[in-house]
Amino acid sequence: MKHIIFSLLPFFLALSVSTSIQAETLAQPKGKVILTVSGKITHTNLGDTAQFDREMLINLGFFDLDTVTPWTEGSNLYQGPMLSAVLKAVGAQGKTLKVSALNDYSARMPAEDAIKYDVLLAMDLNGKPMSVRDKGPLFILYPFSDMPELNNEVIHNRSVWQIKSIVVE
Repeated sequence: MKHIIFSLLPFFLALSVSTSIQAETLAQPKGKVILTVSGKITHTNLGDTAQFDREMLINLGFFDLDTVTPWTEGSNLYQGPMLSAVLKAVGAQGKTLKVSALNDYSARMPAEDAIKYDVLLAMDLNGKPMSVRDKGPLFILYPFSDMPELNNEVIHNRSVWQIKSIVVE
């Protein structure tokens, strides 16, 4: 009897690992993919990447940030999920994020900025989805009005707009 139990143990361990991997799979996007996250992540939905459509990002929580930026006139209302929610959704394990734009501009930022500064992944501007012309579809946005000390060249360079992908390093 002991022999049977020990010979079945690897089977149950494999089943347990297989089940936990399936539990870490994200839903599939139903609409146009607007963000791909890759790198050191544990939750994926297409190969080793996590792809998000607009609805998936909205479902992570939709937050408001009323702020002035160096690139726009006056105060504007931005809305979207917190970057920390996106990182949590993909099971991010790295310390640095490489954020890339549609035009292939990229910047690196510490992953801890997402929580430390309540960084918003802006999707809407004044109640409307952000177009590429308006720095969309996604824009890394720090709370400049709430924390004036963030209004510096280092943070400006991390505030990537027209985002297409994030690599967790």
